[in-house]
Amino acid sequence: MTNDWRAELRLALEELVDAAVVVGARQQDVYAAILDEIGQLRLAYQRDPDPADDVSEQVIEEPANDWPAADKG
Repeated sequence: MTNDWRAELRLALEELVDAAVVVGARQQDVYAAILDEIGQLRLAYQRDPDPADDVSEQVIEEPANDWPAADKG
């Protein structure tokens, strides 16, 4: 197994940090925000490891046309 994904991840993170710094954020604040978001992602993953499965299990209902501005034509 190669570590190519790690190199791509690092590059993407560097680009993300650079983009935020260019628009005025402090580098330390960007790092802190990234760590906070990673923490939130970990919590969400612990609660629901595969949220994509949830969507396919739900029944998608058709929208109602009984709202006041609906065309009764």
